Amino acid sequence: MHPFSLSSHTALVTGSSQGIGLALALGLQQAGARVVFHGKDAPPSTLPPGTPFLAGDLLAADGPAHLVSAAFAQEPALDRLVCNAGSFFDGPFLTLEPATFEKTVHLNVRANYFLIQAFARELIARGRPGAVVIVSSTNGYQSEEDSTAYDTSKGASVMMTRTLAQALAPHGIRVNGIAPGLIRTPLNAWMTEKPETVRHYEKKILLGRIGTPDDCAGAAVFLLSAASHYVTGQILVVDGGLTTGQIGRM
Repeated sequence: MHPFSLSSHTALVTGSSQGIGLALALGLQQAGARVVFHGKDAPPSTLPPGTPFLAGDLLAADGPAHLVSAAFAQEPALDRLVCNAGSFFDGPFLTLEPATFEKTVHLNVRANYFLIQAFARELIARGRPGAVVIVSSTNGYQSEEDSTAYDTSKGASVMMTRTLAQALAPHGIRVNGIAPGLIRTPLNAWMTEKPETVRHYEKKILLGRIGTPDDCAGAAVFLLSAASHYVTGQILVVDGGLTTGQIGRM
């Protein structure tokens, strides 16, 4: 079998109704995986008819466990998980309300932690190895203005990747992450559609362009495939070189 093939695997991708999550899920499908899509509400009309889809609010206390249970009920062969669901709710630090901070951490950190816990428990009970990809961000390494809660949550995601890799290695479950840089998604359209902002980042990003969701798919395929069977606890930065140079082109 080709080392990058996922034809013998089944994956759940959270937050896969749009943006990066949708591109990741479609990329896993193209690599041969059977994929369960997920969103908070109804499936998007862009999904092919018959595509497995589960709706679920990961902010609910039992949301992560319920989603994993439903995914295994629908696809008992499940052995891959992509924790992509997350969002940005920030504002200026000095006026940020506790509820906003808690919502950010709850969705971006707590939900993923307990998703992986529930997923790992199911795999261990079945005596099955597996692999997890956590979608973090370059914000987990570099701060951004008016992004203190989000940056904090993504920094936690980086360490979660490493500590869960250690916790689950004895059970044959690998945990890795990807850290996208500036990617065009519905979440940041307000920024990536401003000509002056685009010009600024085109000079800062070594590859000369803002990324697309499809740019992230190959990294996830690699980390979930046999090609990375000796890789765990690592975060692959997918940013076109945004965080490599200090200044960028003048």
